[in-house]
Amino acid sequence: MEGGATYVCANFYWRYYMKRLLTLLVILAGVRPALAQTTPAAADTGRVRYWGTSMKAGLNANESLLSDNWKGGGATTVGVSALFNGKATYHRGGHTWANQADFLFAFQYAKEQGYRKTLDRLWLDTNYGYDLTKKWGLFTSLNLLTQFTAGYQYDDDQPRLVSSFLAPGYITSSYGVEYHPSTRFKLRLAPFSPRLTVVRDLACFQGTPTDVIYGVDPGRSVRWEVLAAQALAELDQPLGPNANLKARYVLFGNYETFTPQKIDHRLDLTITAKVNKYINVSLSGIVIYDYDQDPGVQYSQSLALGILLSRERAATVPR
Repeated sequence: MEGGATYVCANFYWRYYMKRLLTLLVILAGVRPALAQTTPAAADTGRVRYWGTSMKAGLNANESLLSDNWKGGGATTVGVSALFNGKATYHRGGHTWANQADFLFAFQYAKEQGYRKTLDRLWLDTNYGYDLTKKWGLFTSLNLLTQFTAGYQYDDDQPRLVSSFLAPGYITSSYGVEYHPSTRFKLRLAPFSPRLTVVRDLACFQGTPTDVIYGVDPGRSVRWEVLAAQALAELDQPLGPNANLKARYVLFGNYETFTPQKIDHRLDLTITAKVNKYINVSLSGIVIYDYDQDPGVQYSQSLALGILLSRERAATVPR
């Protein structure tokens, strides 16, 4: 693709999705009054409530300031990251309907380089389960994994557009068994897990008209992988009274190309430690191996100080 066309695509994605991102940041900033309570809400005495909800929202910042005559090298930088995690779970008898939204976005401004995105995650998941025992059950789920804004590669003077919202986007439907020994950990094993890979405006990401982008063939915008399997594990573990570890691991394999090299892996980790009621330190990391994206292992990491607000409302069950 010619450089001018690449620039037009990149410029469109940047302006269009930065408007959406700014709207999201305003919404997250506005949730502070609603999330001012950082401990679980007290249950209403005698009241039956089948829905349990929890919500966390954070805004973090980091910066470095260098004078123009600083001889040690480097550049003045300012970084901002926002995170949001919301859960709503309905439990009645042996039936459970669990829903989750997990968002993360971070960018950095460096003098003479401008704004560059560093982290971007949009995860939506809904899951219905039926308990066979206290620890085992059957489930079916549907989830979406993508990002909010355009992503660029900065190898050359001209940034190259490599990803954006729903480019790629992974929509996965899974059917299988779930192991849930506690409320802090669950493991889903799905031997039948069809996945749809979406790449919007595929031509914007092609270097030549014959390039296959994220497994999607030229002239198409989606790729179906019907005969596939998925394993998903989630951990939400307190690390003492003021720290928490949240982790999610996803494995996906297509039966038609089921070899170690072609199995996808993704690990998301976040460790949060509270300094006081509102201030926290967070360490986030993402590790990805997806042969359709890159033959090597990808990783990203960030450390930030900021505000974390949370609220939890536990379900109550009949006596």
